[in-house]
Amino acid sequence: MKPITGMTRDEAAGIRFVLMDIDDTLTREGKLPAESYAALWSLRKSGFRVIPVTGRPAGWCDLIAREWPVDGVIGENGALAFWEEGRDGSRPVLKQDFHPNAVRNDHPALERIRARALAEVRGLRVAKDQFARLFDLALDFAEEEPVLSLDEAERVRRIAEEEGAMAKISSIHVNVWMGTYDKLSMAERFLSRRFGWRGGSGDEEVVFVGDSPNDEPMFARFPLACAVANIRRYEGRIKHEPAFVAEQECGEGFAEIAGTILEKTDSRCGLSV
Repeated sequence: MKPITGMTRDEAAGIRFVLMDIDDTLTREGKLPAESYAALWSLRKSGFRVIPVTGRPAGWCDLIAREWPVDGVIGENGALAFWEEGRDGSRPVLKQDFHPNAVRNDHPALERIRARALAEVRGLRVAKDQFARLFDLALDFAEEEPVLSLDEAERVRRIAEEEGAMAKISSIHVNVWMGTYDKLSMAERFLSRRFGWRGGSGDEEVVFVGDSPNDEPMFARFPLACAVANIRRYEGRIKHEPAFVAEQECGEGFAEIAGTILEKTDSRCGLSV
């Protein structure tokens, strides 16, 4: 991983889309700092398409699509995408797209996984935002106390996979779902359907910023992918690292990355680098 300051002006000039994780990428200790929220506004005002890509639930994504300065949001690790249309003086309309492989979270396999994981991993609990989810089961190992180790999170992931589910580890949850999709497959679907994006030569039009193992498909796909500094907590657990890394962690690191992009495209909007 190279420092984000190593991104060239030519690389920055081709960027059209800035995608990012939320927890511990935009946030710090569960809160959204002023710096990262201002960075979203600055990117949007400068003409970039701004799209969070998160493991957070459908209920949160409804709010984010309506109230944040974004062009859409991908949630539940790729199960869905929400966005608004009709900002030309009329009231915006919320649009929704659900991945064709998404399976509702009342699947019996998820109940088996929940029961087994809670029994086998002491201190694990169902995430408090589970009520707002449509497609996945979120098991909390680090959002609230007690904070469990990454080894224990890996154990939960293995349990889910043994039971035939998909599972990804974020900085706070192990997300478990039935159906073959991830953050990347829905990001590709959304970008192509909504904005006419094409892969291949278009890969360098996309910057993704993340922080944890569930972001790895995005790191592997996009050659200008970035991470905030707390990605270093997962050294040895991620095979495909991003190209660039910020000096700072969490939301401040995201603001650093956004500021660098804006500076190198001569469209800086008051962000510090």
